[in-house]
Amino acid sequence: MKLLVATRNRKKMVEIAEILSSPGLELLDPASVGNLPEVEEDGDTFEANAIKKAVTLARASGMLTLADDSGLEVDALGGAPGVYSARYAGEPSNDAANNAKLLAALEHVDDRSARFRCVIALATPDGQSKTVDGRCEGHMARDAQGSNGFGYDPLFIPDGFVQHFAELDSEVKHRISHRGAALRAARAAWPELR
Repeated sequence: MKLLVATRNRKKMVEIAEILSSPGLELLDPASVGNLPEVEEDGDTFEANAIKKAVTLARASGMLTLADDSGLEVDALGGAPGVYSARYAGEPSNDAANNAKLLAALEHVDDRSARFRCVIALATPDGQSKTVDGRCEGHMARDAQGSNGFGYDPLFIPDGFVQHFAELDSEVKHRISHRGAALRAARAAWPELR
């Protein structure tokens, strides 16, 4: 079965392919399908953005399509950066600038509790969709460590660990990550992905 994964982020595509790997399931990205529209993530929630991407690309491609929207929620910042995680420091998206802005915002903050969240939507070409949610609880460090990851991974320390997310090997990250949890929930809930 062919499944379109609605991301142009190569690192995210690799992560999804590693977690969702299954005999008979072929994952395609938008570049391999061609002539697909860019989808503006302008929703107020992770769910709205995931559904919009999945439905838009499923209709345009005629394929079953999986999309995710994910980000970081910091309690002391009222859940920010949230749906703006990728563009927290402005456009174009820049991980180093986002991390620097977040560290500055938390400079004098003691409560550094946070979570990564991921909502995954699966859509059919006729526009039907369904979603699942995954979370990884933890807290924000005061400095960046590690290189195995992207986004806020160098600043995030998951509950039960002393290492930053970007210091963990991929197998451990996939087991505890928000995206891993959401993809496992998707596989359990959606027979198409088994």
